[in-house]
Amino acid sequence: MLPRRDWTIYIVDDDEDVRDSIQELLQSVGFAVEGFSSGREFLQRFDAGAALCIILDLHMPDISGFQVLDALQARGNTVPIVVFSGRSDHTTQEFAHRSGVIAVLSKPMDADRTIALIQNLLNEKMRDLDGGQPVRASAEDSSAFR
Repeated sequence: MLPRRDWTIYIVDDDEDVRDSIQELLQSVGFAVEGFSSGREFLQRFDAGAALCIILDLHMPDISGFQVLDALQARGNTVPIVVFSGRSDHTTQEFAHRSGVIAVLSKPMDADRTIALIQNLLNEKMRDLDGGQPVRASAEDSSAFR
């Protein structure tokens, strides 16, 4: 397996089925994942030092994904954020861009695109830590990311 270090992918979505399916997908290719059913719970337990990225639903009760983005911005967050929504429109795209979101994905999420996106984030993080050297998967590893 490609080294994952100890970084966690945080998934924030009030829909248990969606959250579980994304979590299972990412765990199946070796990522550490932690899921949250609410923005409030996530903000209370979020550890930026352990994070690879955040996958955030925008439309949730209690605290919306938009409010989570605002709270993270106020904290000076530098962890990459991917948002996803079943209701993505121009306003959503514009807000996400202003909030420093790296990608906006529509529900249902495309498994291959999601894995590729997360793999690219991992490669960038490892390049940064390893002095600019790219991470290469072995032939055995590469089949998991097709």
